[in-house]
Order: sequence, then C-alpha cells, then structure tokens
Amino acid sequence: MTGTGGDGMVNGTLHSSSAVIHKPIVRITVLFLGVLAVSCIVLYKSAYHFEFLPGSSSDSDSLSMLDNRTSKGKFDLELEGILKNASTKHKTVILTTLNQAWAEPGSIFDLFLESFQVGDNTQKLVNNLIIISMDQKAHARCLAIHPHCYALRTEGLNFSSEAYFMSEEYLKMMWRRIEFLGTVLEMGYSFVFTDADIVWLRNPFPRFYPKVDFQIACDNYYGNPEDKNNRPNGGFTYVRSNLRTIQFYRFWFQSRETYPGNHDQDVLNMIKNDPFLEKIRLEMRFLDTAYFGGFCERSKDFHEVCTMHANCCYGLGTKVHDLKIVLEDWKNFMSLPLKEKASASPAWRAPQNCRT
Repeated sequence: MTGTGGDGMVNGTLHSSSAVIHKPIVRITVLFLGVLAVSCIVLYKSAYHFEFLPGSSSDSDSLSMLDNRTSKGKFDLELEGILKNASTKHKTVILTTLNQAWAEPGSIFDLFLESFQVGDNTQKLVNNLIIISMDQKAHARCLAIHPHCYALRTEGLNFSSEAYFMSEEYLKMMWRRIEFLGTVLEMGYSFVFTDADIVWLRNPFPRFYPKVDFQIACDNYYGNPEDKNNRPNGGFTYVRSNLRTIQFYRFWFQSRETYPGNHDQDVLNMIKNDPFLEKIRLEMRFLDTAYFGGFCERSKDFHEVCTMHANCCYGLGTKVHDLKIVLEDWKNFMSLPLKEKASASPAWRAPQNCRT
C-alpha cells in the first residue's frame, strides 16, 4: 500500500523493530479505516433512503440524484425548448394530447380552447399550455392556432383516427401518454395534464393541495381526498416533478406488463395500494368532484366548479354535443349581472346524449 511505505518497509523488507513499535498503530489504523468504511456505507444508504422523504431535499437536489437513465442527453432538445418557453417560473406546464379526429374544426379541440377564453381567470393559462400532437395533421392544426406545439413521434403507430375505448389503438395511445409524461417529469417539469374533452371554467391552481406529489381527478369521489377507494380518472392530474413521482411513473408504465390488456386508469386502480408507493413515500390526493367534475359525477355549484370532463361518455359526436351545452350554460351564468350572479344557482343541462 503506497501510504505505508515509510513505516519500516525498506526494499520490501519489514524491519522487526519497526514491526514491534508500529504494530499497535497499524491495528488501530486498520480498525479506524474499517469503522470509517462501515459509517460511509450506512450514511450512503441513509441518504438513499431519505431522498424519498418529503422535504428531505429540494426537488432540484433530488433530481440530480437520478440514475444514468435520466441523463439529459436522452431527451429531445426541441421538447426541452418548448417546455422552457411555456413553463411558469416554477417550471410548471399544462399538457394535453391531440389527434386528427379531435383536432378537426368544430370538434373537441375548439371547445377546449374556447373554454380558456370564457373561463374565470383562465385566459392567461393558455400561455402555459402545450399541445402534444399524436399525428401530423393534428400538429399542423396546432401550429396554425397555438404557439406551443410538440409532435410526439411513435414508430410504427398511427393515432390519427378516433381511438375507440379499449381498442388496441386506444390502449397504445394511453400508455404512450404515460411514458411521455414520465419523460416530462424526468426533465424537471411539473405539469397539469388535461384531456382535451375537459373544459376549463375556472383557474384550478388555487384548488390543488400544496406540496402534494400526485393529485388526480375522480369519476367518483367519496368525500375524503386521501381515501384510495375513490375512483381516479387519469384525464386530469397535477404532478410535481421530483424523484418520487419519476419513480412512480416508471412503475405505473411498467405495470402495463403486470396487468396486460388494461388501460392506464384501470392499472392505476390496481397499483394505488401497492407497497411500492408507500416505500417511495409518494403523497397522493384525490380531487373533489365539487371542483373537478364530469358527466360521471357533476360539479353542481357554478360558483365552485373549475373543470368539467366528458367522462362516462363514448363517441366523439356525443362528447362534442354535450360539451357545447356545458359551455352554453357557463356563458349564460357568466353573463349575469354581478348581483344576480352572486345569488344564482343554475343547473347543468348536460349530460344529454352522453346518458344514452
């Protein structure tokens, strides 16, 4: 060993007197180094454990500890530029996916964008909205009317037509979406993901739980935001970028192989009680349908509603019909004089076609 050459070692021979004098020192040194090595291992393992704990380190510190799979080199520079341009100062973006069928003029996409214009304090949020195009025609439409568009390239897959619920194309599209959202988290951006068949009627950010990793809307909400019996809907989520959520999205995506033939929402229901989520200390909340409603369970109070989702509804034409009614009802409410609006308690006329 290089550092011990002066302790009685001459040309490879250890003098006996030096051995006698320094033997206890060598033993103490070896013992000290052994203790130091064990301490380092314990500290390393402790650090690895505590990186999962809420508040144990900043998000940027946690992200810097990711393994080599999350190196910046693997990411698309174009996407990184779009995320940067659209994000808030806290590196948060709003994301939605779009294919040709939903992008046609007069279809879902137009209603989605219109809702930001007629919503309460939602107009500025369009600046943070990124449209993820699933095919070339959807991308061309986005580029014509919106500043932040990204074409998601998927080898050998065509997502341009309407993907019928639970069809092979539908499942592939849903899982490609989960994979992509995980990539956004790995790039250090938090996001609100919203399906395009959700109309934004009020700024939702004040209704999100502070410092919670993963928040998700529900088809059915049973009164407790921590109750995992709530029926989540993957069409609307708010996710903070940190090591816990990155690990969770990897686990969620990999679980498609554990539960083949299921879409992302069903798989989430199957894994939401998995011990892995407790192990990584993921903090999850379910959003109240009073604020984040849908056709499964409507938000009844026009004074509280933030979003309305055309869930529990199948078929593009059916969704378009009923979302138009929702926007009509909302615009009628917003046009009321202030005093009349304050005491108004209107009811939604939708769903109509979605119920049949």
